Amino acid sequence: MQQANKKLLQIISNETKNSIKDMDVVTPAIYTEIFSKFALSHDTDITQESKIAENLLSQKITLLTNLQESTSNNAKKLSENTDKALLAIKEKNESTLKDIFKETQELQREIERLKKSVYKDELTNVHNRKWLHDYCLEDDSQNFKESGTLVITDLNYFKIINDTYGHIIGDKVLIYIAGQLKKTKESVVRYGGDEFIVIFNDSTSTEDVSSIMNKIREDVIKKSLFVKESSFKVSFSFGSCRFNKGDLLSDVIESADNNMYQDKLEIKKRVTGI
Repeated sequence: MQQANKKLLQIISNETKNSIKDMDVVTPAIYTEIFSKFALSHDTDITQESKIAENLLSQKITLLTNLQESTSNNAKKLSENTDKALLAIKEKNESTLKDIFKETQELQREIERLKKSVYKDELTNVHNRKWLHDYCLEDDSQNFKESGTLVITDLNYFKIINDTYGHIIGDKVLIYIAGQLKKTKESVVRYGGDEFIVIFNDSTSTEDVSSIMNKIREDVIKKSLFVKESSFKVSFSFGSCRFNKGDLLSDVIESADNNMYQDKLEIKKRVTGI
């Protein structure tokens, strides 16, 4: 029996998440049982799981530590530049002000780079959940800052794609779908697994949202994706919900999810597989 490595654990984790996503309640015991079942199907020994988890956690901590250090250094530079600028203004020193302006521009670019890394989904290169919470919701709450329309999407038959072609191809499908959703020119968020959220601004009508999403879906359905000598089709279902400033994120997602369920029933009458 082979020992689990990071890549294999990711595959088993994805299979477990796909298996439980339609369950209403998942207790730790249920998750463990299902995870162990998929591990056995890969002839995998997970007795060293704690060591692997510790290693993965260490990598995350290192990333966060580096991010914290970069943030601290940038804050220090900004403080120093502010002090220099105040002194230069007081002394009317134009040369120093020009130097400070250049340094501040470089600092601004570094801050933007850090923001992108914090708010980006590593696989699909779209926004992650943290971006959704920090940019769309009020501080320390789950209420929307502005009005708009939320669209939630879910890939159809994604488990079959993973089971048939493997998780590397599955990841490429997620990247492809994310790229298609970017054509909306709106904010795209990978919400979890094969679920994406698109946030349309308040000026886009409900009819226009449906038209845009349907156009993208039809383009996706028409396209064949190739793996060596075989090919398959991809499709997704979506549901939308208009929201107002102050509305609760969970309520909006629940409404959009209910609408997506109805859409999934209809689209699967047309698209019966991959």
